[in-house]
Amino acid sequence: MSETSRIAKQLEKTFTGPAWHGPAVEQILDGVTAEVAARPSPAAIHSIWQIVDHMTFWEAAVRGWLAGDRTRPADEASWPTISDTSEGAWQATRQRLRETHQALVVDVAQLDDARLTERIFDDMPSLYAILHGVVQHNIYHAGQIALLKKIAAR
Repeated sequence: MSETSRIAKQLEKTFTGPAWHGPAVEQILDGVTAEVAARPSPAAIHSIWQIVDHMTFWEAAVRGWLAGDRTRPADEASWPTISDTSEGAWQATRQRLRETHQALVVDVAQLDDARLTERIFDDMPSLYAILHGVVQHNIYHAGQIALLKKIAAR
C-alpha cells in the first residue's frame, strides 16, 4: 500500500470512523440541529457551524494546493460569518463538508508518493506534513464540536 493511500485511510477514519481517538466528525455531528450549530460557544469564539465551515475551507484549500493552486488563503477568511441559520442551510453546510472531504480523500489516494516531499510555499512544511496536519485538524475540531455539543445539551 502506498503512503498516500495510508494517509487517505486516516483522513477517512477521522471523518467517518472507526477512529482510534473516539467518535469521528460525522458521528459527532449526528443529531446537531441548525439551532445548536449556530449557537455561539460560551466564550463567543466560534460556533459548531463556523467550525464546520472552517474545516471545509481548509480541506478545499489543500485540494487546491494538490491541484497546483499556489494561493495562500488568509486565516481570517476561514472563519465565515453565518447569515442563514435555517435547517436547510445547515444541511447544505454539512453536505459541502462531506463532499469536500470525500474529494480530498480521493485526491490524496491518487497522489503519487513522490509528491509528498513537495513544499507548496517555501516557509511551509512538505505535503506529507500538510496532509497529516489535515488529519490532526479534523481530530482537533471534532473534539471542539463534541464539547460544544455537550454544552448545548445542558
